[in-house]
Amino acid sequence: MKTRTLTALVATATATALLAACGGGTKSASGGGGSKTLTLASVDQGSIEDVVKAFEKANPGVKVRYTTSGADQYQQQIRTQLASGTAPDVMSVWPGNGNPGATHVLAKPGYLRDLSDQPWAAKMPAAIKSVAQCEGKTYNAIFGQNGIGAVYNEQALKKAGLTPPDTWTKLLAFCRDAKAEGTPAFALGNQDNWVTQLVLYALVATTVYGPDRTFDQKMQAGRATFAKSQWATALDKYLTMEKTGCFQKNPLGTNYEASQQLAATGKTLGIVQGNWVIALLKGKNPEGTFTLKALPATDTPSQTLVPAAAGAGYGVNAKAKNPELALKFVKFVMSPQGMNLFVEKQGGLPSLPDTDYRADASLTELSAFVTANRTVPFMDQLWPNAKVQQTMLSGLQEIFSGQSTPEQLLKDMDSDYQAGS
Repeated sequence: MKTRTLTALVATATATALLAACGGGTKSASGGGGSKTLTLASVDQGSIEDVVKAFEKANPGVKVRYTTSGADQYQQQIRTQLASGTAPDVMSVWPGNGNPGATHVLAKPGYLRDLSDQPWAAKMPAAIKSVAQCEGKTYNAIFGQNGIGAVYNEQALKKAGLTPPDTWTKLLAFCRDAKAEGTPAFALGNQDNWVTQLVLYALVATTVYGPDRTFDQKMQAGRATFAKSQWATALDKYLTMEKTGCFQKNPLGTNYEASQQLAATGKTLGIVQGNWVIALLKGKNPEGTFTLKALPATDTPSQTLVPAAAGAGYGVNAKAKNPELALKFVKFVMSPQGMNLFVEKQGGLPSLPDTDYRADASLTELSAFVTANRTVPFMDQLWPNAKVQQTMLSGLQEIFSGQSTPEQLLKDMDSDYQAGS
């Protein structure tokens, strides 16, 4: 998933368990190779461009040849390229262990260079470092923190005469009122399978981790399962939102790009997504104002938690053709200038302290949740293998198409989880 992943407050025991498991189109700033050309593959569409320009300006004579693509396509391509020896010098890498492009998955077979000796590595907060490392070594330059919630189009809300709900009951009423006004509450682009998880994660944060912050440790110890936990409650609430009319018609026929267009232009009142979508919405509607709020799952606002964790960063190919320039680029990304450029374009928060970054007003509530320790990691970052997430994504699409059931999905996720790393 494009992730993204604000401060993931991962317990030391969880981090230890994770570490033990380890062993679009092309946009060219130059042609050809050579010691002055860096190759880069990124999922940071809309934000990497400015960083590349700034890096080239700071390094006269250096050119960056880069590609950007969606998360699904990227994860398939990068593994093929790494296996065949055709991967770029620098590539997007997700934290933890939850998808085919994650830190543990790529570090285990030796695809990533150890970045522990880089000056920024020691400055990483413990929670972010835990999902950037494998066996105590840092492989991922994580520059930003992200959260998942309901991103509202303020102009569309005002036109509909509605306000963001802060309880589950109010959320369903909000959806019914929005539907009655002829403008669905939220755009949902489930044609891209990574999008299917975001509403579920937003609900799981409160239903599962609200009552039990140690749920992940219990899963790892074999004392809890998806099927016999509040994951079932969250999944039921997700489908209740669908039945209530919270989303536009045919989410499975709507891709991520189209869902952005709906929210940006006021065809829906918002979209449940990561904060990274805010910059994309502004790109489609420069005059619009977009604000991220927590998605409620209970009728007690003080119980609401937000999924927030370390976002996708950059790894260096262990067989990079230009390793020195690759390290130079990653160092720039982790500098205050590079980091602030990224998070400003993405609408996120920096991963390192002391960058003098002022968060956009759209993230006021997210920042408050982080400060108050009302966040939980993105769920997949703490799973033992990438298969669990892939099963969840395909299973959610099958549920929306009527080909599977919540019970079957959670049973399948349990089976994959219990298979281990």
